[in-house]
Amino acid sequence: MRVERDGAYSNIALDEILKESGLSAREKSFATGLFYGVCEKKLLLDYNIALLARRRTEELEAEVLTVLRMGLYQLFVMERVPEQAAVNESVKLCREMGCGRSAGLVNAVLRQAARDGELRLPKKSKGKNKYYSVKYSCPESIVKLWRESYGEEITLGLLGALDGRPPLHARVNVLRTTPQELADGLLAEGVIAESSGFSENDLLLKHTGAVEGLTAYRNGWFHIQDSASQLCCELLNPQEGQTLLDVCAAPGGKSFTAAELMHNKGQIIACDLYAARLGLISSGAKRLGIGIIRTHEGDSSKLCAADGESLPLADRVLCDVPCSGLGIIRRKPELRYKTDTGIDTLPQLQYEILCSAAAFVKSGGLLLYSTCTLNPAENNRNARRFLDEHDDFEACPITLPYGLERAVDERDSELTLFPHKHRTDGFFISLFRRK
Repeated sequence: MRVERDGAYSNIALDEILKESGLSAREKSFATGLFYGVCEKKLLLDYNIALLARRRTEELEAEVLTVLRMGLYQLFVMERVPEQAAVNESVKLCREMGCGRSAGLVNAVLRQAARDGELRLPKKSKGKNKYYSVKYSCPESIVKLWRESYGEEITLGLLGALDGRPPLHARVNVLRTTPQELADGLLAEGVIAESSGFSENDLLLKHTGAVEGLTAYRNGWFHIQDSASQLCCELLNPQEGQTLLDVCAAPGGKSFTAAELMHNKGQIIACDLYAARLGLISSGAKRLGIGIIRTHEGDSSKLCAADGESLPLADRVLCDVPCSGLGIIRRKPELRYKTDTGIDTLPQLQYEILCSAAAFVKSGGLLLYSTCTLNPAENNRNARRFLDEHDDFEACPITLPYGLERAVDERDSELTLFPHKHRTDGFFISLFRRK
């Protein structure tokens, strides 16, 4: 209900609830699976609820609709939940939520669903976008965007990769440890750390529990960062003694990785609009033992000196802009249901930030533009517009590391990463050099 009614972020809402719950580890695992599953399958569940209840879901009380979603998910997706338990506990929960007058409806809908034996889908012949939207619980607008932009095969791969918990990657802090030492230390705490197949300093973690409670984390031996974001920093290739400007830095993961690549020598200016988010960068740098990061508060679409603090020209400028987030839906399932994803309005803001950041690139320096979305208007088109309107920059070809192959036709200075193809978040990178 916090996500549904209050617009809370799924991961934050769940973490807060579980901390206060007093549930056992097994119960927490069940609750987590049920919670994220319902968030992920909402459109599919609502389609069936409307058919079974013979009314629009908007006509149901929010609490009743949520209970019905949970009941259907337990009946048809979760294993080892007896049919009777799924129905009876849903009816009981409906009453506990103060909706006793709807208990009969909940009972009738779930019992009819159990008799049907499966969730229903619209006819594919009446429209693929609608069919895929319900089957994969992804809005038709996004399905249509992906089909038109990337084709049928990639779209189906993306839709199939939306569900389930995404992989958890750690960036090894080479200032304090080595990949092997970190892996050994984590194993002693019951965490399995394996090579990701990307950088040697990128480890895939399993069975972590709460990461913040690990001794290795508290000791600053790693920070959590997806392979795509790590690759972004490595392609920018910052060197010891250089100056790097990270214009949309919070919560700081890319600044941290860049500092480690620079062996904590040089300077990094991490910018963000909000002071509270800059605090996350400062505290993270302290935990990791990084001393070359200083923060700068300001609007990255209008970068300038603030309070007499000057921003220097930089050898490397990292421009990871705010975006619609279509590449990280599996991490934040509520994103797919936002009424305003910003797909139409964000490209212009992103372009303004990119142009603002470009003014601080030294002659011969590198500028990297990136997003965690899958939308050509925010990605390739912005990158190409920038080159068309900035004669003092040129495209810088990206050499694909780790055996990566491009999944779509794009310029050699551009790289689009897809979860089902590259085992990363959905991500876009484009690289420029100032002439």
